[in-house]
Amino acid sequence: MADKVVGIVGAGIVGLAVGREITRRYPGIRVVVLEKEDRVAAHQTGHNSGVVHAGIYYTPGSLKARLCVRGAAMLKEYCAEKGIAYDEVGKLVVAVTAEDVARLDALVARAGTNAVRGMRRIGPEEIRDIEPHATGLAALYSPYTAITDFAAVARAYADDIVAAGGEVRLRSPVTRITSAGSRLDVVAGGERLRVDHLVICAGAHSDRVARLAGDAPAPRIVPFRGEYMFLRKEKTHLIRGLIYPVPDPRYPFLGVHFTRRITGDVDVGPNAVLALARDGYRWSRISLRDLYTIATWPGMWRMAARHWRTGVREVYGSLSRTAYMRVASRYVPAIGPDDVVPGGAGVRAQALDRDGSLVDDFRIHHLGPVTAVRNAPSPAATSSLAIAEHVVDAIGSLG
Repeated sequence: MADKVVGIVGAGIVGLAVGREITRRYPGIRVVVLEKEDRVAAHQTGHNSGVVHAGIYYTPGSLKARLCVRGAAMLKEYCAEKGIAYDEVGKLVVAVTAEDVARLDALVARAGTNAVRGMRRIGPEEIRDIEPHATGLAALYSPYTAITDFAAVARAYADDIVAAGGEVRLRSPVTRITSAGSRLDVVAGGERLRVDHLVICAGAHSDRVARLAGDAPAPRIVPFRGEYMFLRKEKTHLIRGLIYPVPDPRYPFLGVHFTRRITGDVDVGPNAVLALARDGYRWSRISLRDLYTIATWPGMWRMAARHWRTGVREVYGSLSRTAYMRVASRYVPAIGPDDVVPGGAGVRAQALDRDGSLVDDFRIHHLGPVTAVRNAPSPAATSSLAIAEHVVDAIGSLG
């Protein structure tokens, strides 16, 4: 076993969690993580809202539903062990229209099936008890929804890998994967690494790296930028925890919401606009290669034909602070356009099937000595330790 090597592509929170899990189960195997950037958690992990989801939204029986609930419990324990800040601030999912109320009732039933701890449906008075400045007809209250620093969690996973004798190679983009008998040769950062098994957790580039390993073209990654507003410091006292809208079941996005960060700051957002590059954190970042990849995927045009009105509305909100805040102010009327300033942004690596369907659940492909995580959006950070268990279980014995 001592001469066996497992390669991990991607030093985001999922790739690092998988690497850590392998070192725990197989102490004699050397884990080598290959990361194209100069640091871990450079993209989705380091740009998300820090919310530890409780498992409310996900289709019962799906990987998301099962791994989110387990992953949240595991993450809480891990953060306590490592001294990483973790705060159960609670979440309100608020209905402001009659249509929202009908969706909320379905969401309550779904959360119950998913065994979400402590969740209950409440009315307007209880909404104000929990969030005095929020308003709504009804809400789902999840008291154990938490916030943390996922970049810090990812760094701790990386430290665990190194402490177990593994390696995290930065500035090492994977450019080639070839068969070498029962093993694989991986060229990364100009150097060749021979591995017994390769796990691809490449986020926004997961489809491209998987193709290098011989996987199918579908699903294709289409990047969506989520833009945030920051609540001015003098207004942050208006938000105690997390205030979310009732999500539209047609989309995998949760809508503009209020999020208290582990730092005490409060974000408003995100929206969801098509990014013009896989690292398109701003409108000015454009990649012709990425645009070509998007434009030549049949699923993109099928999705656009179905949802173009929503897309136009999201772009308008991106360009107009007033329009952006008009949506958010329905939940907290005391906060308007003058109370926020432009904040950061994240890019969601959203998998899209050829038929135009947005892939909602986690999707993992197995190709002999290659395991490719093809879709792992939110709640992947929450679920990271449970995803790692699932992936390593599926690989089977590496001994």
